[in-house]
Parts: sequence; structure tokens; C-alpha cells
Amino acid sequence: MIIDGDVHISPTPEAPESLKVEEMIRRLDRAGIDKALTWLQPPYMRDIDKSNQYVKESAERFPDRILPFGWADPRLGVAHAIRSVHRCLDDYGFYGVKLNGAQNDFYIDDMETVRPVLDEIAASGKLLALHIGTDAFDKTHPYRLGKVAGRYPDTRILAVHMGGVGFHDLSNAAIEVAQEHDNITLIGSAVRAAPILKAVRTLGAERVCFGSDMPFELPHVEIAKYDALLDGEITPEEKALVMGGNLARLFGLEA
Repeated sequence: MIIDGDVHISPTPEAPESLKVEEMIRRLDRAGIDKALTWLQPPYMRDIDKSNQYVKESAERFPDRILPFGWADPRLGVAHAIRSVHRCLDDYGFYGVKLNGAQNDFYIDDMETVRPVLDEIAASGKLLALHIGTDAFDKTHPYRLGKVAGRYPDTRILAVHMGGVGFHDLSNAAIEVAQEHDNITLIGSAVRAAPILKAVRTLGAERVCFGSDMPFELPHVEIAKYDALLDGEITPEEKALVMGGNLARLFGLEA
């Protein structure tokens, strides 16, 4: 089973590169991808509820293809973000909630505005996803990921982009932080190939997952990248974990 660990969809037609669910499914089919971890695609202003609801409705239309994941934005207010968490987890039954300090302009370990939201996600026992990239160098630094992982050691954290995105590269720092905190799993989307292989060799194949970052990248191209990167470098069994087995385990999809 191949699972894409980073896909965005949007109900907003004016969003740049806006991806509707029908086109998402077409691209998954072309790439030979079975399922996709799916969350909203910014921008959304204050209509984040509409975007999370679109993910929910899309998952109901394509239940065998979409693994729905929520999104909360502390910049809309702490109470608003906590309501988003409970709507996504309690009402919609999503697998977890993502916070993106780059897109939404906040420090992911902020004591006042973010920690109360993290507390709610951790208390739910579900997954937390964090954007870890260089497009907001300080706000989403792997150092801050380590602080979050240390505070919530029982919460499984998906580190999306593993320190990539943008002109700089913090993947080495992300790998080192993941070595220190075994509740972190790296999603290798929008990051160079060499760091992905280094992460697999350093952390083990059980801690790294394929992701395309669709629609910002093309999944059939990213699949080819991973095939070229991993074939002959790790065993077929290890590659199967990276390409979907790890997410299947985390999401409880294994038989």
C-alpha cells in the first residue's frame, strides 16, 4: 500500500493552485497511490471551518482514498483554535490536527497562544502534525519541534517537510531532534532527496514517510523520486514502510 503523507485540498476556487478533491483523486490514480493523508489548503482567512468541512465531505465521498486530518490556527484566537480541534476530532472523527506556524505566522512552541491548543490535541490521544520548514525559519525550527515533542512524549508527532522547504535546509537538525524524541515521525515532502535517505539510515525506515505536498508538487514525480532514491539503497521491506506502511500503522489501518 502506498500512502501519500502530505496532500492539500481546497473548496476555494481563487486560491493559488487550488486543488479540488476530484483532481486530487485523478493525480493519485496516475501516481499509483492508494490513500492520502489529506488536510486543507490555505489561504482561508477566517473560513477555516469551511475548509475543514470540505476535507470531511471529501473523505465521506472517497472513504477508501482519503485519510482526513484537521487544521487549527491559533492566530484566529485560542478559543477558536480549540473549537477547531474538537470539531475535527470529536465531530468529524479525523485522525489528528495539523498546526502550520509558517502559513499562519506563529511560533509552534508559543506558551500563550499555541500551548493550550497543543494540550487539547495531546489530551485527545490522536496525532499532531507540525509544519517544520525553513519558510518561517525561526517559527517552525526543529529546535521548537524538540520542545513540543519533549512536553508531549506520548503524542505521536508528524514533522511535515522535516526541515525542508525554501532556500535553506534544516533537515540535519530535524533528524537530530528526531533521534532525541522517538515520538517524532518525519514526512519527507518538499525536501531534497539526500536528507530523506540520511533520515532512513539514521532513524530507521520505521520513522520516515513518503509525502508529495500536492498540489505544490506532482505526486507521480515524487513517486519517481522516491523510487530512484530508495531502490538498491534499502530493502524492499524497508521501502514498503516508508511508502505507506508506517502511516498505515500509525493510522491503525493494518489488518
